[in-house]
Amino acid sequence: MKKIRAPRNRTTILTDDDREYYSRFLITLEKKAALNEIVGKTINQDIYDVADLLPDKSVDLLIADPPYNMNKAFNGRQFSKKTLDEYEEWLDKWIKALLHILKPTASIYICGDWQSSTAIHRVAQKYFKIRNRITWEREKGRGAKTNWKNCSEDIWFCTMSNDYTFNVDSVKMKRRVIAPYKNDEGEPKDWINTSAGKFRITHPSNLWTDISIPFWSMPENTDHPTQKPEKLIAKLILASSNEGDIVFDPFLGSGTTSVVAKKLNRLYSGVEIDRDYCCLAEKRLAMADEEKNIQGYSGGYFWERNTLSEQIKSNGKKPKKQIGSYQKGQMVNGKLTSFSPYGCSR
Repeated sequence: MKKIRAPRNRTTILTDDDREYYSRFLITLEKKAALNEIVGKTINQDIYDVADLLPDKSVDLLIADPPYNMNKAFNGRQFSKKTLDEYEEWLDKWIKALLHILKPTASIYICGDWQSSTAIHRVAQKYFKIRNRITWEREKGRGAKTNWKNCSEDIWFCTMSNDYTFNVDSVKMKRRVIAPYKNDEGEPKDWINTSAGKFRITHPSNLWTDISIPFWSMPENTDHPTQKPEKLIAKLILASSNEGDIVFDPFLGSGTTSVVAKKLNRLYSGVEIDRDYCCLAEKRLAMADEEKNIQGYSGGYFWERNTLSEQIKSNGKKPKKQIGSYQKGQMVNGKLTSFSPYGCSR
């Protein structure tokens, strides 16, 4: 049954024409692939079937957001909750299968929740050097009467060796200063005073409270049930890769990793079993040709939530007016209908 959406809903959707058009760009692998055969491509296959066919020692950054250890439906495909040992075995199988694609200098990020995190830790320590565990606040979620509300997720940061990329200056945060202390000379102490307000540039920590889950009014939103925010993926890509590096996602979903990699001038490739999600990824990649903004990342810094006005003042310009819906950017008679970066027909 087709969903009825509000006129201002900016969720990116697929039409039948979209499916027909964007499916042309999907690839499948039947033999060992060269790097140039997968770069910039969405591979529509099961990761277990394709892992051995991917090029050796080619990936600089792997970002994996596998199904968490819970009952969850993905466009009709059901992932069933397992025992901790069974989930650990499932993780081990695909992680081990992908080791050969990683460069000796590669970094790895694996996403999970509290029910998955123990198993991820156990498997990751077998193959990688574990550097950190990031915990990020997921502001959405249902309350519980007999338990604490579940509103956090983890990302395990690992590397293949002690030789790896970490661009700390690329992922600093610009925070509003609540208590603007001054030194004895009356000058700002560890903060800056600008026309947009008082701010402090801070080092990134492993506790993230600035992430917004995609929702209906955000153009990056899709109908994928566990979509990660572009801002979150941007932090991982900026920190652990350089322009021109290869970023790979074995559970690509609706394409966020590839889209953000493209916006940040990285090369990318990903595997996704569901054809509709693959087409969504390709549609979003086409949109990224015109719109390279990442919500919450501006002027070379990441910003706290609800700071759009400050970002506009700091950049000295207003963003383009956001009206309409990305639903208007669709295939009609084999052609992509005109859309603006914010979903307004023109």
